[in-house]
Amino acid sequence: MNIRPKLSIAVCTFALLTIAACGGSGGDSSAAPDLPPTGGISGNGVAIGPVANFGSIIVNGVTYNTDSATFSINDAAGMQADLRVGDVVVVTGTIDDSGSTGSAVTVTFDDLVTGPVDSVDLAGNSLLVLGQTVLVSPDTSFDDSFNPASLDGVSVGQIVEVSGQIDANDNIVATRIEPKPAGTQFEIHGTVAGLDSANMRFSLRGLVVDFSSAALDNFPNGQIADGDFVEAKGLSLGAGGELIATRVELEALVPGVNDGDRVEIEGFITRYVSVTDFDVAGFAVTTNGSTVFEGGTAADLGLNVKVEVEGDVDANGLLTATKVDIRRAKSVRATANVDSVDAANNSLVVLGITVVADALTRLEDKSSADTDPLTLSDINAGDYIEVRGDESPAGSGSILATIIERDDADTEAILQGFIEIVTDPSYTVLGVTVNTDGSTVFRDENDVVITSTDFFARASVNSLVKAKGAEVSDTSIVATEVEFEVEF
Repeated sequence: MNIRPKLSIAVCTFALLTIAACGGSGGDSSAAPDLPPTGGISGNGVAIGPVANFGSIIVNGVTYNTDSATFSINDAAGMQADLRVGDVVVVTGTIDDSGSTGSAVTVTFDDLVTGPVDSVDLAGNSLLVLGQTVLVSPDTSFDDSFNPASLDGVSVGQIVEVSGQIDANDNIVATRIEPKPAGTQFEIHGTVAGLDSANMRFSLRGLVVDFSSAALDNFPNGQIADGDFVEAKGLSLGAGGELIATRVELEALVPGVNDGDRVEIEGFITRYVSVTDFDVAGFAVTTNGSTVFEGGTAADLGLNVKVEVEGDVDANGLLTATKVDIRRAKSVRATANVDSVDAANNSLVVLGITVVADALTRLEDKSSADTDPLTLSDINAGDYIEVRGDESPAGSGSILATIIERDDADTEAILQGFIEIVTDPSYTVLGVTVNTDGSTVFRDENDVVITSTDFFARASVNSLVKAKGAEVSDTSIVATEVEFEVEF
């Protein structure tokens, strides 16, 4: 279990609602080189995104040397070892001309919410923490302290720490969830609403905060106001479920980024008017005729679309994007023993499916070997792994991996993807034949048991389905359970 230190030495303010960044140096922007095609911050700037791997630190496909970096973990002095894959961080620093490496000056992590789990919705892939809706997606990494390391391993009343990104519906889309021990301080960030000064209470996205006994930090004249962006901390909840705050700190909604600074941010489009007027994680963005779109076109932009945007910020805080990378849903999953590994070409084969890793692939070792950082060179034929990603290029039968996790040996094979061929009692996904028989359990999207007849009556090309069972050959599974899934 990862217990992060709590020394009170903050490096910079981290606005969790927007996942926005600490300010750059504000030097002469005319001297900064153009953004390399592969991305990253050029000259002085800020990058915001989940940690993909270590060996230095890899964020948004760029490897940042951290030998001279200062780390802040939850408002406390920390170190790189305190971070885990999937933690959303802010990196300030520079990037080399190659566009794939850089040097970090500061690395900052702060959770979105830490507190007890109110409820778990397995069918809806979500949980409530301190009244906050936390969505679990294919991009969510669970700490291996959970048993199992998935939403099934989370229990009501358990204290968890959630890192992630806020969507347009004010939900937290988790990139990492970790359990925390009893006595861990509760934390939440948000915008003050419904201030009741007489009773010393306000609301943060539906959670009532009682600040009658709290120390107040950074507030002008010591007064909280509606619309303030704050971090509230406490050790307990009141009889009505309210957070009894011990400290409330005023934070900048969008910390100062200077004119000419380069910003690279991954997040959801939280406001959308047009292709030239939208917000990413609360950060104002525009595009122009020179903007390069990857993973889609300008027509694909809209509310709650996940993107990575890169560009320079002007004096008004507007980011003019040189590149917009549209991050598609990652609906394909494969869990089984590795057939072969070709580390030199960043690929491996599982269930006969070629899996390709790139600079954005998140790798984590959850096996007893506990190799950190995990690379493809550490994975061997016969290792039991889970892959999450998407078929890319479309129709190729290959998976471009978002996440690769190695686990301890198991015999269960799992395959989730879109049906290519269906012929009762079998169907094919990514070239793998899934066979069913009289002992197979069939379920619908709500986890309700249905008959084999009902399943195959509904199953069609492009239906998203998940199968669990035994791998009987490199490209064949006998399923003990199959179910329809909803694309995230």
